[in-house]
Amino acid sequence: MGVKRSLAGPCGLYCGVCGVYIAHRDGNVKLQERLSAVYGVEPGEIRCEGCLSDEVFVLCKVCPVKRCVEEKGLEGCHECDDFPCGTIENLPLDVGIRVMLRSVPVRRQLGTDRWMTEEEKRYRCPSCGYPLFRGVKRCRNCGESVDVD
Repeated sequence: MGVKRSLAGPCGLYCGVCGVYIAHRDGNVKLQERLSAVYGVEPGEIRCEGCLSDEVFVLCKVCPVKRCVEEKGLEGCHECDDFPCGTIENLPLDVGIRVMLRSVPVRRQLGTDRWMTEEEKRYRCPSCGYPLFRGVKRCRNCGESVDVD
């Protein structure tokens, strides 16, 4: 199975390892409830099929990075000569900023499809191989502490 291009966030965040995407995809009500508290939205708003899909998470719909990329006519920040810029540096998401600063240069080097494949591999528990989502501190399968950004 190939990569889903709708999961290639223009900002350099791979949507396939986003908690909102995973909770929606898996119908995980418990995770939707936890994430709704984190993001200050109703549990029913924890739904997304990727940044480039027709069903985008409510907060990502107003993302200044996505708007900037669209205005410049680019696929993503990896094509922008101004990266990193104030738009990214002023986001209120520390984990997201760290990931973007790490991820965008990798996407430039590997290309979008290979970058997405590598992000899938990156977000696996080093102890048991269970898939993780961005920002998680403990594996949901084996309980081991993880540190993946």
